Amino acid sequence: MRIAMWSGPRNISTTLMRAWSARPDTFVCDEPFYAHYLLVSDVEHPGRDEVIAHHDTDWQRVSRWLTGPIPGERTIFYQKHMAKHLLPGMWQPWLEQLTHAFLIREPAGMLASYARVTETVTLEDTGLPTQRELFDRVADRLGHAPPVIDARDVLLDPSALLGLLCAALDVPFSTQMLSWPPGPRPEDGIWAKYWYGAVLDSTGFGPPTPPAAVPGGLEALHEACLIHYDHLAQHRLRSPTDAPDLR
Repeated sequence: MRIAMWSGPRNISTTLMRAWSARPDTFVCDEPFYAHYLLVSDVEHPGRDEVIAHHDTDWQRVSRWLTGPIPGERTIFYQKHMAKHLLPGMWQPWLEQLTHAFLIREPAGMLASYARVTETVTLEDTGLPTQRELFDRVADRLGHAPPVIDARDVLLDPSALLGLLCAALDVPFSTQMLSWPPGPRPEDGIWAKYWYGAVLDSTGFGPPTPPAAVPGGLEALHEACLIHYDHLAQHRLRSPTDAPDLR
């Protein structure tokens, strides 16, 4: 089982990676296309040159690794991906060898968090258009919707939502996914020191953040994000008690 979890920024993607890494049957990797994305784009991220020097920038070689033998003699290969790292030339048959799932977050909260760490945000930065396109392609190929989980739903009821996700992926749920020791991990990208402060101190899922207001000046972007978010959110997995509507 090779699980590709496609997320956007300012989500709980790293926390979710921690949950899967707590399973003894699972090998995890952290944003394997990030170095390639930085190399071919003009975006300025903290530690950009360090990431490019330290991680593989050849996306084709990386894709062969992602679809090859699972490292460490594990039976599950959990791959944390940023959707925006999947650039146009990378949409090739290797993707069909993975089991895809999607992690989303209500756009107001995502944009509010993003605006605190960068001066400009574009629709492409959110990864939502890529998430939607990949979701639609996978759904068309499978004949049914692949799993979608919302970050707030997970934080409201981690056990229930992870149980639903595991069931959708045909993987046994393990309570080991609910807690882990604090600190860095060998699988963390070298960028962890710039981005993972709260996660490095975590030992489990925290509470959800309060609903956020749309940052001033990003109202149009928020509306554009909602078109894609709503398309995905209608398929999200829901706990038996169900989470309240996010907006």
